[in-house]
Amino acid sequence: MTTATFASLTLLLASCVGAPDQPTSPAPSQRPAPVPAPAPAPPPAAPVEWQYRPTTPGNWTYRAESTGSVASFGAPGTAALVTMRCNVAARQVSVARAGAGKGLLTVRTSYGATNWPAAATPTAVVATRTATDATLDQIAYSRGHFALEAQGVDMLILPAWAEVSRVIEDCRR
Repeated sequence: MTTATFASLTLLLASCVGAPDQPTSPAPSQRPAPVPAPAPAPPPAAPVEWQYRPTTPGNWTYRAESTGSVASFGAPGTAALVTMRCNVAARQVSVARAGAGKGLLTVRTSYGATNWPAAATPTAVVATRTATDATLDQIAYSRGHFALEAQGVDMLILPAWAEVSRVIEDCRR
């Protein structure tokens, strides 16, 4: 065999060999990466019972008047949020909760809750009770605080300080 023939055969043989095998992998996807679903919203927090809520900021003050006595609760230099007034002649205690609420005034103590019928005025919800009402004792002896609430206004968590007890006792003499 001649060198020319050998070169031709080698060339022919080389052309018979195909391209090297390439790994067969799937074509890259043209779809965008999936967007993760938003995390589910956390469940709503369980409502905190009134006795575990913080006390409404403010202080009680006491003053004697010609018709009885008054205990007022509020922040210094602002209008009172709550006023407890003794009418000695009628032997009645009125509780006025500031705000344009309506309906009943609910009193919550460590003894339970009591609904008092109340009159709504443009500036307050007022409930009047006889001085012998047992709920007044429950307010005075509640474990450190009590709550007042009326429809349409926020609940107030109030400290059961001596000023409250003094107004109640003034009406019982």
